[in-house]
Amino acid sequence: MSKPQKRLGKGAYEDELFRLQAELVKVQEWVRATGARIVIVFEGRDAAGKGGAIKRITQYLNPRVARIAALPTPTDRQKSQWYFQRYVEHLPAGGEIVLFDRSWYNRAGVEHVLGFCTPEEHQRFLHQCPIFERLLVEDGILLRKYWFSVSDEEQQRRFRGRVDDPMRRWKLSTTDFESVRRWEDYSRAKDLMMVHTDIPEARWNVVEGDVKREARLNMMSHLLSTIPYTDIEQPPLEVPERPASTGYERPPRELSSYVPDHVATLVDR
Repeated sequence: MSKPQKRLGKGAYEDELFRLQAELVKVQEWVRATGARIVIVFEGRDAAGKGGAIKRITQYLNPRVARIAALPTPTDRQKSQWYFQRYVEHLPAGGEIVLFDRSWYNRAGVEHVLGFCTPEEHQRFLHQCPIFERLLVEDGILLRKYWFSVSDEEQQRRFRGRVDDPMRRWKLSTTDFESVRRWEDYSRAKDLMMVHTDIPEARWNVVEGDVKREARLNMMSHLLSTIPYTDIEQPPLEVPERPASTGYERPPRELSSYVPDHVATLVDR
């Protein structure tokens, strides 16, 4: 009987997370200096940990450089467009990183399983997607794709936790619960998607997500290993001395409306 796998402690996790985040800041500066364009696609099972990974990746990054694209349900006008059209609008310019919190792969998953697209539209997607992604890579975009996997038991546990947590209940929808009822349908859809879109130019990278902390570190470490970034020398910065006053006087406090001192009510308890 094999021994249970030893899990990473909280302290070691936080140390490694901070180290990886520091490297991501270096990636950001390299992107700004070189004009590189990076697209990171986050897909996977509901409650598999995509959102938590995105949050940790972007925690210390400049939102003007690294932005998250989480598109809402398409409008009637967008539904009449070429399927990839509304995603193209969110692709990065030079010196930008875009993280897609779900992406054009909606058509291969939820739209296909729940009947939000026709079988013909689904087949067209599977044909066009590799072509679309090859065009992105050919144009110089660094495209990285991650599929977050989670066991059905762990997904159930996380869903139940969200139901009872008012701070996370907003993450749940009837569509999420369909992922429980149609677990095998989603599995078949994912397998078919992988067959057609796991191409040499843009491989799928699967992240085992049952242990969130380890999933985040594994994903971030892998991402860094695939980007050819280098340290960018930063110009020295020095905080200037404050110049002498020229006679400015601050207006009386009573002329301004200050927020109440809520903290004082906590200290007095």
